[in-house]
Amino acid sequence: MSTEPSIPVDITILDKEYRVACPESEREALERSARFLDGKMREIRHTGKVIGNDRVAVMAALNITHELLQLRAGHAPAATDDTLPASLEVQALGQRIRETLERCKPAGTDLT
Repeated sequence: MSTEPSIPVDITILDKEYRVACPESEREALERSARFLDGKMREIRHTGKVIGNDRVAVMAALNITHELLQLRAGHAPAATDDTLPASLEVQALGQRIRETLERCKPAGTDLT
């Protein structure tokens, strides 16, 4: 847990403003996460299949969680989004590098 003092940060998701407290050093990540969530929720709402912001939020959370679990399991998400948080992009790239190195290493060697 950070001992850095929290600051109020205003974010907007589906045209609704929220004030969230976070350390200054995490502000950019929070804003990036909010933009990503807003984009996912707009995609779901745009399909017209899900009615109500609560249901849209739950579907977005499920989709994002599914993508995260796929990345943790070493599987790339079905579609990458330019707004995917950088840490998830780095994780996916690292996994692809490890898989490539594993396929390319000579028998009987350990590259780790």
